[in-house]
Amino acid sequence: MRYTQGAMAKPVEQRDGVIIRFAGDSGDGMQLTGDRFTSETALLGNDLSTLPDFPAEIRAPAGSLPGVSGFQLHFADHDILTPGDAPGVLVAMNPAALRTNLADLPKGGTLIVNRDAFNERNLRKAGYTSNPLEDGSLGEFQVHDVPLTTMTVEALRGIEVTPREAERSKNMFALGLMSWLFGRPTEGTISFLERKFARSPAILQANVTAFNAGYAFGETSEGFSVSYEVKPAPLRPGTYRQITGNTALAYGLIAASRQSGLPLFLGAYPITPASGILEELARHKSFGVRTFQAEDEIAAVGAAVGAAFGGSLAVSTSAGPGIVLKAETVGLAVALELPLLILDIQRAGPSTGMPTKPEQADLLLVLFGRNSESPVPVLAASTPGDCFEVAVEAARIALKYRTPVYLLSDAYLANGSEPWLLPDVNALPDISVELTVEPPVDGEFLPYTRDVDTLARPWALPGTPGLEHRIGGLEKEDGTGNVSYDPDNHDLMTRLRARKVAGIAADIPELEVDDPGGAELLVLGWGGTYGPIAAGIRRVREAGGSVAHAHLRYLNPFPRNTGEVLRRYDRVLVPELNLGQLLRLIRAEFLVDAVGYNRVRGVPFRSSELAEAIEAML
Repeated sequence: MRYTQGAMAKPVEQRDGVIIRFAGDSGDGMQLTGDRFTSETALLGNDLSTLPDFPAEIRAPAGSLPGVSGFQLHFADHDILTPGDAPGVLVAMNPAALRTNLADLPKGGTLIVNRDAFNERNLRKAGYTSNPLEDGSLGEFQVHDVPLTTMTVEALRGIEVTPREAERSKNMFALGLMSWLFGRPTEGTISFLERKFARSPAILQANVTAFNAGYAFGETSEGFSVSYEVKPAPLRPGTYRQITGNTALAYGLIAASRQSGLPLFLGAYPITPASGILEELARHKSFGVRTFQAEDEIAAVGAAVGAAFGGSLAVSTSAGPGIVLKAETVGLAVALELPLLILDIQRAGPSTGMPTKPEQADLLLVLFGRNSESPVPVLAASTPGDCFEVAVEAARIALKYRTPVYLLSDAYLANGSEPWLLPDVNALPDISVELTVEPPVDGEFLPYTRDVDTLARPWALPGTPGLEHRIGGLEKEDGTGNVSYDPDNHDLMTRLRARKVAGIAADIPELEVDDPGGAELLVLGWGGTYGPIAAGIRRVREAGGSVAHAHLRYLNPFPRNTGEVLRRYDRVLVPELNLGQLLRLIRAEFLVDAVGYNRVRGVPFRSSELAEAIEAML
């Protein structure tokens, strides 16, 4: 333990890791507060993982339970895998935030609440019959009831802002207090505020003053007797940035465009939680990116198919409800055998479901949710940073094999963030494509002749003299591409399209297994469950258990050694945020008696619950 230097010398305790959750009304700026705290944490060199939790309602009534917005951050001096199972510190800006989050705070946890918000009206909205700050119900927690609103308004006295604007600055007061409590620097946040409010000097002054006041309150208040320090984590050398899954997908698509030599086209309709990809790509016109915000999902994917026909790296993004609407057009791209990326950022359903909550229940949809025999490759990202690599790989497969490819992410990855080691641009794979630009010298152009290795057909741009050819949804004649109703030809074309996708298994890595040796149980996962599964396995191994772990990136086709891996183990556990979709595929295709662990609660797995499930099987 050491002591700070300042107005009041206070002891500084060392922690190896901390989990903080900011929670408040959707208008309280909790996402901004959490994001700023995360940015400063990243600059200090801690490993980190975040879980923003947005309300689904666009304008939920202020102070209501459905309107609570949260942001959880786990940061540590060592490698971590998840945003944490439960917060050690909960900052609750009003009674609704307290009520919806208190059950997650363990006994002895630190609770910082805005005392001013606990009036009779807000308590009634949150369903309280008595004030929890006064009735003893919070006795098992370390409670700091701070008059955040009053102190913020008092600190801003003399600044020319409205009372409402002064009150809204209380999130900066809370951020300043938490920055002092956990030794976060202040310069970055002040610089951010100067940029954000450069055109509103009074608002800038109010936010900076509130932030500094919160920091000073922590330094001088008798209620906070110690502060905490979390040292930097020993990360691999290199340049890092904080990145979310959606941003990583956008960067991966840009990288794929550069590495392929093709212009990037995105056809999209805004939908949670995929909209961030459209918003990010729209900022990068300097890289030749074209973004088209369509009037609906069908128009968006139709425009993307047109862009693919015209020689672009074509992408369409959506979530489950929009992916359903795109199905017919994806089938058209299957028939045309054109490269097309469809990014499905999964969310809880069915129908509108819980649009801001994560789930991974679209696997069977993207595999089979089209009419007739129309197989497509399917890949899934496992972490926010992994979204970059998977985007490049999905583009490689789509371009090389002339096929639509589904890339699965989810709301947990899309909005969560982690430190990302910037890749060496020179080490990115060359995925350049040879377009057909010259007509054959010895006859007519045959658009459905095939490469002997990949079974991919030529990619000829429309309008090229001598390379004119028909497109459309009617069955193609082998070779010529003319409309054909011949039964044998239809059988041939159907099998060729299936063989092309199945053959990709020879062009992807084998399934890797993390096995400490002697394990009889294999935990098999896919998608955004990677972090919780790996953290749960880490717990089991630390307790002396022996368990193996494999995580699938390629879901169609499976890696060629998948069956061999599965048959090595006596037991196989498949955790999924659905009712057992991968489990069905594994049992059917490889005839192994796998067991599922399934939850559909709209929240990620906790590593503790997965550790318990693993230990039960052991």
